[in-house]
Amino acid sequence: MPDNAKFYTSNDGLNLYYRDFGADKPGTPVICLPGLTRNSRDFEDLANYLCDRRRVITTDFRGRGFSDYDPRWENYHPLTYVEDVITLLDHLGIKQVIVIGTSLGGLCSMAMSFLHPTRIAGAVMNDIGPEINPAGIERVREYTGRIPPVASWEEAIQQAREIYGEWLPGLSEEDWQKMAWRAYREDDNGVPRLDMDNNIGEAVRNVGPQKGDPWELFASFGDKPVTLLWGVNSDILTKDIIDRMVERKPDLEVVAVANRGHVPLLDEPECIAAIDSYLERVA
Repeated sequence: MPDNAKFYTSNDGLNLYYRDFGADKPGTPVICLPGLTRNSRDFEDLANYLCDRRRVITTDFRGRGFSDYDPRWENYHPLTYVEDVITLLDHLGIKQVIVIGTSLGGLCSMAMSFLHPTRIAGAVMNDIGPEINPAGIERVREYTGRIPPVASWEEAIQQAREIYGEWLPGLSEEDWQKMAWRAYREDDNGVPRLDMDNNIGEAVRNVGPQKGDPWELFASFGDKPVTLLWGVNSDILTKDIIDRMVERKPDLEVVAVANRGHVPLLDEPECIAAIDSYLERVA
């Protein structure tokens, strides 16, 4: 486990994992929130890139990575994750953050802005909006928590290709190895397993109707700076959804990421340039 790996306790008693990069750096800290089935390792390269100028926190949502699994799958919900993030910020004594949120993490940034407006200075949202394309929802519901186990790292790498290959063309063998390393972790027998609770799939498939208007969550950003990274081949975030986002928030910065679907990996030149530009503007 990395030297800067730490844990905090959620309000309901779970042991949740985070890492703290560049804790002595000035400016508004950055917190990175991962996608539905992913974990904080997705942000390791980005955090190491940014931490010479900005404090960066990465965290595993409950049920992922090194964080405890929740015995009640009903708690695998964005509102629960937001409260966990607020608990983490309180634990660290951080009053306000910039959120870099991938997919689910971006949804959490909107909910955080709505529920705790003083705690978020702005956001970089990675391929997500207030609406989700129905085709993308169906794909996610179908596979989450149902991916068969693998017996070796070679099989894990191949499985990563099968899951993400359509959306991430052109990756090298080293890139696919990194994708697998980020998504899987060896069990006590040295066999890689997906580093998430399969019951997250139950939450996805059994979630009730959307409560409230998700566009109200997005509207809560107000005049806070928001950059939207868009994988142009995404089946989650479509051009018509983006157009409606821009209509409601004309200062929204939209950055198209070529040759990517859901989601950009944040190491693409367009993403790095957009994040650099964002942090130059936001103190």
